[in-house]
Amino acid sequence: MTGNGADAGGSGAPSLTVTSLRQRNTALALRQIIIAGQTTRANLARDCNLSMASITNIVADLMADGLVAETGSVASRGGRPITLLEPEPEGSYFIGADVGERGVAVELFDLRMTMIDREFRGGRAEEDPEAIARDLDDAVRNLSERNPEAMARLVGIGLALPGVVETAEGGEQTLYAQSLGWPPVRVRDLIDRDLTIFAENGAKTMARAEMWFGAARGADHAVVALLGRGVGLGVVSDGVLQGGTMSSAYEWGHTKIERHGRSCRCGGTGCVEAYIGADAILAAWADAGGRFEGSGWGAIGRLLEADEQGDAVAQAVVADLLVSLGAALGGLVNLLNPQRVIVGGWVGLRLMESLAPRIEQAIRDAALVRAGSQFELHTSAFGGDSVALGAALLPLEALISQPRAVLDLRQTGLG
Repeated sequence: MTGNGADAGGSGAPSLTVTSLRQRNTALALRQIIIAGQTTRANLARDCNLSMASITNIVADLMADGLVAETGSVASRGGRPITLLEPEPEGSYFIGADVGERGVAVELFDLRMTMIDREFRGGRAEEDPEAIARDLDDAVRNLSERNPEAMARLVGIGLALPGVVETAEGGEQTLYAQSLGWPPVRVRDLIDRDLTIFAENGAKTMARAEMWFGAARGADHAVVALLGRGVGLGVVSDGVLQGGTMSSAYEWGHTKIERHGRSCRCGGTGCVEAYIGADAILAAWADAGGRFEGSGWGAIGRLLEADEQGDAVAQAVVADLLVSLGAALGGLVNLLNPQRVIVGGWVGLRLMESLAPRIEQAIRDAALVRAGSQFELHTSAFGGDSVALGAALLPLEALISQPRAVLDLRQTGLG
């Protein structure tokens, strides 16, 4: 396959100029090299549906920009060895920050999306925007001091935030964290440093990580559920992560599964989060007579251990949790008909460790028979790092879309 249609823009894209077509093809090739990790020019031409001549020129430009490197060769059938291509790890760097309601995890990645350093801050009972800003500033400062060469090649920082992130005309972003009781927060105010900032809801960044490298890779239709203290969702439809009119689509945690049900932090009642969020699960156990300490990973673990050990109270709480989770995810299966249902977040990981077969059955029981037979259940591929990795993909995507422009901006010190 020569890929002449892609090279020429195809009959459906007559408005593409030579410059915009080259930019699109370069982005396609760079993205594929990063996703593949290691490839060849021939494989790249095939995967991108481009001619060998186009790929040869594009790879030459990417190598000149320091983004791609030849890293070795493999034997061919009778001809010259085939050269291997990989992302140049030191070509660019990205920061991804998982901003939770009780602290932040800030991670530094190279161009292979290998995490090379990290900082944690917080751990308080409750956070507020000012505390989050201090934590982010302190974490980024420490990463900068330890990694000065990486910071000189930093494209930007991606923030995964606990709420709806809206982007206004002109690019200014605002966080709306109703469940946390925060006023609207200008995203720019969360970083007191001269960095290019990208932001998105944390569940959507987790879904982005799963699409690029994880359990949603290759799926045209998937739902990615983040279960923690809050509950969020990313939806992949036709291979595209969905956002809605103002990026607030799929606020699944605040859809209703029971009329006049439990009170939710958002001010409503009967929300999904009020039944399967961490605080809701542990409150149900305490109300039923359960005795435990803490409100995090260990407490959820003790509930699951008590269930496995035959504790009647814990078993009743877990059984009710499974019904609620099954109803919430089963409704999504009916609504969206996904190929894959992916569960992550720290609560989701804990539940999948112990309850995956029961969760799968609960979803199928709650869904229509046909749709319920057409999905696969998966655990998030990256554990606790998926949200920060997905956040770091935001500046990476900016680099991929316009590598020359981003590199020029970085060189001027304006990035």
